[in-house]
Amino acid sequence: MKNCDGDGPVRRHRAYRVRVTTSSAPSTARPAGIDPRGPRFAASVTAALLLVGTFLALVGSSTATTATTPGERVTDPAFLLLLVVDLLFVWGFAAPRTAPWGALYRVAIRPRLRPPVDLEDPRPPRFAQVVGFIVVTVGLVLHVAGVAWALPIAAAAAFIAAFLNAAFGLCLGCLLYLALARAGVFRPRGGLLGA
Repeated sequence: MKNCDGDGPVRRHRAYRVRVTTSSAPSTARPAGIDPRGPRFAASVTAALLLVGTFLALVGSSTATTATTPGERVTDPAFLLLLVVDLLFVWGFAAPRTAPWGALYRVAIRPRLRPPVDLEDPRPPRFAQVVGFIVVTVGLVLHVAGVAWALPIAAAAAFIAAFLNAAFGLCLGCLLYLALARAGVFRPRGGLLGA
């Protein structure tokens, strides 16, 4: 099995992780690695927010089959919470160094832990943020359009993905990134073809 760049065998069980080396030679094919515990911490906080959002969507007007106005739908507490989560997804892929959960991990948690054994390629977790954004955005748009159950279904799907990452280190968005990279959708330097 090769890593996502095809540059050799994978260490451990994740194709998007790389072994920490002491070599000072710069690598142009792969961006600097990140601590894999940071995205898992962010996923745990995100999963908690998504769980609350799913609950609020299930008990709120999101499941109502009676007609509600768009104004009522956008003031639904589930909509507002999931809008905040959606904006956090945007922050996570637009400026991951300043995203709140990553900054909290770097400042308050990482200094108390041992250095990581493996570093992770930052592109798959960043892509996973984009996938989370898309899933939640579809739910929000369909909810505003009046589609019953759209918001709790989208929130539950995003929660499941975040929970799997937080609890088991299984990043579904990262796996999707790797599948798309193997299919040739991404260039070796990490950009989309044609972009």
